[in-house]
Amino acid sequence: MSKANEEKTYHEHEWMVRPCMIYKAEYDDCTSIRARFNQYFIFGETLDCNQWKTDYLNCYEWEKHKSEKAYDELIMSEKQRRKERLRAHYQNDVWEKREKPPENWNAPLPEWMQKEFENSYLHIRNQEIKQGKENSQLDSRCTIL
Repeated sequence: MSKANEEKTYHEHEWMVRPCMIYKAEYDDCTSIRARFNQYFIFGETLDCNQWKTDYLNCYEWEKHKSEKAYDELIMSEKQRRKERLRAHYQNDVWEKREKPPENWNAPLPEWMQKEFENSYLHIRNQEIKQGKENSQLDSRCTIL
């Protein structure tokens, strides 16, 4: 196996590494006064934000010095974060998971729904884009009340 292929397979999880400044921003946000107040209100205590700081430092070491140890720790942290985020999804035993989409998932909408959709902003704008119009006939100021 060539060295290029070996290095590519060794860093197969590199896509999980976020830009380093995101880790720093997450740490700064987690330790802000507003976040601390919210954490105390929701959980009754403040959360430990040190993992974000550790991830930032590991990311910096990986980006600047290609430290394998920092890379491994960062990937392990990202996997743990992902596992925690998806834990409820995998523990869900209420809904039956699909193997494939329903047979008619892309069937046309009922006629009454298509008729209502004809005058909607999204439909008109979609038609304009398909025709290549850059300036919309619709007023660009949209207010949602």
